Amino acid sequence: MRKIILYIAQSLDGKIARLNGDVDWLERFPNPEDEDYGYASFYASVDVTLMGNRTYEKILSFGIDFPYADKENYVFTQQKGKQDTKFVKFIGDDLVSFVRVIKKEEGKNIWLVGGSEINTLLFNEGLIDEIYLFTMPVTLGEGIPLFTDQLAERQLHLAEVSSYSSGVILKKYRLLEE
Repeated sequence: MRKIILYIAQSLDGKIARLNGDVDWLERFPNPEDEDYGYASFYASVDVTLMGNRTYEKILSFGIDFPYADKENYVFTQQKGKQDTKFVKFIGDDLVSFVRVIKKEEGKNIWLVGGSEINTLLFNEGLIDEIYLFTMPVTLGEGIPLFTDQLAERQLHLAEVSSYSSGVILKKYRLLEE
């Protein structure tokens, strides 16, 4: 069975974006070694992305080519009438059942890109297998949290910790079976 991996960065105070969804703060660190923090290797290990509609809309606002064009991409939305695009399929109904089905399909791992509502939904349903959590050396004060307030209590296993000269810390967690 494929794994769903939440691969995401947060500020030291647990925010994944500013209140308006901006992630400009991710680019404000010195990175003298031009470290990719394992991104290329991780990206090669997945063939599907999952994300919420606000995350998708924010990616589109960057004014760049869609960054995951070589993957199957699913955007979860409650907006009716969204039309699939060349790179994205919109999923509006029974998200949990949909994720359970694609998790059982053949293929590489699945990247849960975010945001907080879909992170919480899949976490609470026990569908996230691993979390790669990059903590950036910055505080935002206000912002969008990693998870919403409705997060279920779950046990996790800290599998690995890595630190980088930029001050970034990666913690890899595996969720324990209940």
